Amino acid sequence: MRVALFVTCVNDALYPGTGIAVVRLLARLGVDVDFPEAQSCCGQPQYNTGYRHQAEPLLRRTAAAFAEYSHVVTPSGSCAAMLREHYPRMGAKAAAEGRGGALAALAADLAPRVYELTEFLVDVLGVTDVGAYFPHTVTYHPSCHGLRGLGLGDRPRRLLAAVKGLELVELPGAEECCGFGGTFAVKNPDVSAAMAADKLRNATATGASVLCGADNSCLAHLDGTLRRAGSPLRALHLAEILAATEAEPLL
Repeated sequence: MRVALFVTCVNDALYPGTGIAVVRLLARLGVDVDFPEAQSCCGQPQYNTGYRHQAEPLLRRTAAAFAEYSHVVTPSGSCAAMLREHYPRMGAKAAAEGRGGALAALAADLAPRVYELTEFLVDVLGVTDVGAYFPHTVTYHPSCHGLRGLGLGDRPRRLLAAVKGLELVELPGAEECCGFGGTFAVKNPDVSAAMAADKLRNATATGASVLCGADNSCLAHLDGTLRRAGSPLRALHLAEILAATEAEPLL
């Protein structure tokens, strides 16, 4: 099987190790991974702040970049939700405004081919044990887009539970938002910081050494709070844990 990796802006610019981990993981599972270089920002920042028309060229660019692939895999629930949920809405609104149905057709064609990483592993490849090794205590934070937007359910936790050596502990208040929310953290910094503090208080209470998530945008927010507090707890993307093996350990 050949798939396209939609790495996302955050990972490309700040967390390239996550993209590398996805490639290593999928290659180990027999999947050939392409990286279409024409990909760019999906337009989520513009769309979320009300600039829908400015996001439309990015829909067109993204659809063109991934046109030839039956599966587009991304290690980001928020960007997957943008392509799957908001692109069709953008297309429908453009058509309703009398600007033709081309945008709607592009969105409708792309959306069903987009998979968040854990969805692809569990639903398409049919695996939960990916041969990973990570001998550490881990607690998992489900991001809002993955939890409520995509409905990932227990897929990430099932994958973590199958990792050799990993002890998975429950995170109290796991379904509560971490406070990042994209531009929410910029526009409401005090509230955002308080929400992050609550999340990390719960994570620290678990005794885990690693706080795992499937969205590096949320993890960046939480990791910054951890570092400023001098906490030994480490924030880490799920893909990097799943890519780790006894032969190539992560930590």
